[in-house]
Amino acid sequence: MNLVSRLGLALTALALLLSFNLPAQSDVTLPEGITQKASVEGITEYLLEDNGLRILLFPDQSKPTITVNVTYLVGSRHEGYGETGMAHLLEHMVFKGTPDHPNIPQELTEHGARPNGTTWYDRTNYFETFSATEENLRWALDMEADRMVNSFIKGEDLESEMTVVRNEFESGENSPVGVLMERVLSTAFLWHNYGQSTIGARADLENVPIERLQAFYKKYYQPDNAYLIVAGKIDVEQTLQLIKEEFGPIPRPERGLYPTYTREPTQDGERFVELARVGDVQVVSAAYHICPGSHQDYPAIDVLIELLTSEPSGRLYQALVGSGKASSQWGWAASLAEPGFTYFNVEVLKNK
Repeated sequence: MNLVSRLGLALTALALLLSFNLPAQSDVTLPEGITQKASVEGITEYLLEDNGLRILLFPDQSKPTITVNVTYLVGSRHEGYGETGMAHLLEHMVFKGTPDHPNIPQELTEHGARPNGTTWYDRTNYFETFSATEENLRWALDMEADRMVNSFIKGEDLESEMTVVRNEFESGENSPVGVLMERVLSTAFLWHNYGQSTIGARADLENVPIERLQAFYKKYYQPDNAYLIVAGKIDVEQTLQLIKEEFGPIPRPERGLYPTYTREPTQDGERFVELARVGDVQVVSAAYHICPGSHQDYPAIDVLIELLTSEPSGRLYQALVGSGKASSQWGWAASLAEPGFTYFNVEVLKNK
């Protein structure tokens, strides 16, 4: 058995041992229609049965704050032809308001919240952290429930937000490291959407019909395709009751979601990309296909990347940066829902 396999087995065994010895929140009186599932390391999962919303609660009385996070299981992996960048575009659009919350940025400021939203290959999430009061928690849950199904997604908002999205796109195009990574991954994944960037193609971004964006929103922004996470200084029973009040009225959608089934064929040999641009930066990158983040081997791969690239003790760091051959190096293993990649990047000064 090699080092990677031994590390993977050890980490898996440790995770199982921890999960078997952690108590569930069994003394909680659950609101009608909410059932408790698993409990691991202080995080307990619940299900809102009528509409399929999955709930994760992590109470921590040592914190003066609460964080509310809604994660939708939709990202660039789910985009079709002409839809590249749509998941990220929606991330911007849902901040434009709803009939009951017409100015979400202003409300966030009024409640002293620190918000953000992010888009990735497999998911899109929105979160806000605020002072731990019942009023703030009720507001955050009401706002998130409302924009789950009632966001405006209007044509005029799309036009105004396009400037922001276009600036993000152009910023990425000006990064040699980022552009090379896009080219490498698009060469590694010829069929799977992990080969396309979450920012999307310029033509798709600038020409997407608002009706198509609205349809994408209605398809994926639904309770049965979301996780609601609440962490911090919370009372579990009170929080579950508030969640039922705010999210319970949202009906389960009639549409079904087909699981994605495209799998990248086994690579039949090394692939090489050369990118020539003006500048003083020289970058060398390498990508390797790996298992999904849920696979038993993934923890070992993640540990291996850390052993290779950590500063200053990593073996690659010492061999490349410590020796003066490179100015910087890094690597990471993408934890994805489907078979993904690990990526290494080394920057070398032009005179080297």
